[in-house]
Amino acid sequence: MILCAGESLIDMVPEDGAFRPLAGGSVYNTAIALGRLGEDAAYLWPISRDPFGDVLLRPLSEAGVNTDLCPRTDRLTTLALVTLTGGEARYSFYDEGSAGRMLKPDDIPALPEDIQAIFAGGISLVPDPCGAAIEALIERNGDRLPVMLDPNIRPFFVTDADAYRARLARLIARADIVKLSGDDLEWLYPHETPEDAARKVLEQGPRLVLQTGGAAGARAHWSGDPVVAPAIRTTVADTIGAGDTFNAGVLASLRRQGVLSKAGLAAITAERIAAALTLGAQAAAITVSRPGANPPWAHEMPA
Repeated sequence: MILCAGESLIDMVPEDGAFRPLAGGSVYNTAIALGRLGEDAAYLWPISRDPFGDVLLRPLSEAGVNTDLCPRTDRLTTLALVTLTGGEARYSFYDEGSAGRMLKPDDIPALPEDIQAIFAGGISLVPDPCGAAIEALIERNGDRLPVMLDPNIRPFFVTDADAYRARLARLIARADIVKLSGDDLEWLYPHETPEDAARKVLEQGPRLVLQTGGAAGARAHWSGDPVVAPAIRTTVADTIGAGDTFNAGVLASLRRQGVLSKAGLAAITAERIAAALTLGAQAAAITVSRPGANPPWAHEMPA
């Protein structure tokens, strides 16, 4: 199973002058997308006993995602108020003292033997104690299991930029795959081109650095020449969940190719990377074609 560890929340999405509550969260969306693509996936994050907790659990169950590692808590679910500008999503978070934010390093369980990779990222990396908890998960298991990291940086959510940069540096050094959007790269290295910034990240230790750019497609930086995959042309409803779905497609492809392991990633080829980028782009194109974070099911994917 691929374990996704990180935030789940309720996106309050604008609709007809009001807001519609939808299950979401960067890492949560990736877990849902993996399950819908037919992958064995598990999820680790506290789920509230409030009514929104049931809203979050239902899509996980429907997608076949294992939630045995999700503790239940009486703390409230995080809310994210979404505004859309030209189809681009912007967020305001209501997170203080929430179910997920209060996850502590001591709450991280020993992982089952059938976990074969870890995916982590999102706003769960920013505040403590939950950021320290995710860091502890990777520190304890990263030598044995491949780790994919997508920080999905939200600058307005970061209150201590120096501490956050230090945590990202530690996590990037432990990760095997790091995915960064153009906005992420600009925040990390504001005076570098995206390509130069991605190469600087690669120099910190990952096997793969995936650089995404929406309509510009995706580029993988690794030990060989960069691998490029174009975006799939589609009519965009909004971009909510696009990067999260891309992550799931990449992980699904790597697992299906038999290279989602420490040894497999160490010996990966350009052709295998291209296949992973392509599946990620295909899955993301379906997500952006419909409102909200609504990743494709396996039967909706190109044959």
